[in-house]
Amino acid sequence: AVVSTQITEAVVSTQSTGEYFVAFQRIDSDDDRRISLEEFVGAKATMEKWVGAIDDAEAEIAKIDLNDGGVVLFDEFCKWAIGKALDLEDDDDAEPGDNTQAKLEKLNQ
Repeated sequence: AVVSTQITEAVVSTQSTGEYFVAFQRIDSDDDRRISLEEFVGAKATMEKWVGAIDDAEAEIAKIDLNDGGVVLFDEFCKWAIGKALDLEDDDDAEPGDNTQAKLEKLNQ
């Protein structure tokens, strides 16, 4: 059962990383593999569908930019997405209130 749980968690993690990558690409409009403040602000309405309200885009990107590089890198985005339980509205597993725990439970059935 422990091995099954570990495999299940790895599958969910891989699915989530793929989902985060798709989200990241949708925001990164110039395809430079970084999200600038301008891109973040431009995608705010879309991101709010995935994570809920974002009151202050500039403050939010400052929280995400862990290395203070002035842009959001993919690993920083993933950490933020995990904390926000990001879920794309148009992926095949999108359900209201869906999160990683729910995905784990589905896979264990």
